[in-house]
Amino acid sequence: MARILGVKGILGFGNGYVGFPTQLANAFSVPRKFAICLTSSTTSRGVIFFGDSPYVFLPGMDYSKRLVYTPLLKNPVSTSGSYYEGEPSTDYFIGVASIKIHSIVVPINTTLLNITKDGKGGTKISTVEPYTKLETSIYNALTKAFVGALANVPMVKPVAPFKVCYSKTSLGSNQVGPGVPPIELVLRNKNATTYTSWFIWDANSMVTVNNDVVCFGFVDGGVEFEPTSIVIGTHQIEDNLLQFDIANKRLGFTSSLLFDEITCANFNFTTKA
Repeated sequence: MARILGVKGILGFGNGYVGFPTQLANAFSVPRKFAICLTSSTTSRGVIFFGDSPYVFLPGMDYSKRLVYTPLLKNPVSTSGSYYEGEPSTDYFIGVASIKIHSIVVPINTTLLNITKDGKGGTKISTVEPYTKLETSIYNALTKAFVGALANVPMVKPVAPFKVCYSKTSLGSNQVGPGVPPIELVLRNKNATTYTSWFIWDANSMVTVNNDVVCFGFVDGGVEFEPTSIVIGTHQIEDNLLQFDIANKRLGFTSSLLFDEITCANFNFTTKA
């Protein structure tokens, strides 16, 4: 059984035994899992599910059957502002093995993608950061590859906090946003010998900053902006369904719902789970 709430704005639920998902699971005898679907709209609601699926969106599609899974990783050191010594992180980490554009691997220092014994590195999902933050060398490499993939498209004056911007008309558009190549996050599977991919499509990789300009929606976090090398922000997960299966230590994710011409605001609140 799932308990369902409509949501607006940003959510945060820690991955720990005193976290809200665990408390709710204990109180209502539901599985230790929740799913979120954040909408890009400022006038409509996204949704959060506590407990098990189905996750039915209008006109009647159950997206629990489309989830692809990757392990949730434990960072042995807390990444919060204040913590006790020896306390592990309650943030949600995933194992990014590489990043691709047009199936070509972006040349980055892959050691930054691993979580060290002292809690540095790795990739976490944030519902606090509005845009994905990258350690400087990763940001520079990804930006260079992205700009190279659009070598024939002229850039325009950047709009802070972004450094790479284009005219809307020069990019054109498609079903899932501006006409740009997707960002492919190659994720480790449980056995660490196979991989799956999470594609960040056009609407999630680009940000509309005004009526004429869209910008590459990733920001430079600095050389050591925080212990974590990649922090996936809310813009990159809008209109994607994410399931945080705490009990089974895995993250389920879909591609952009925009491919089916629906958004996270299309959840069917009349469906009984």
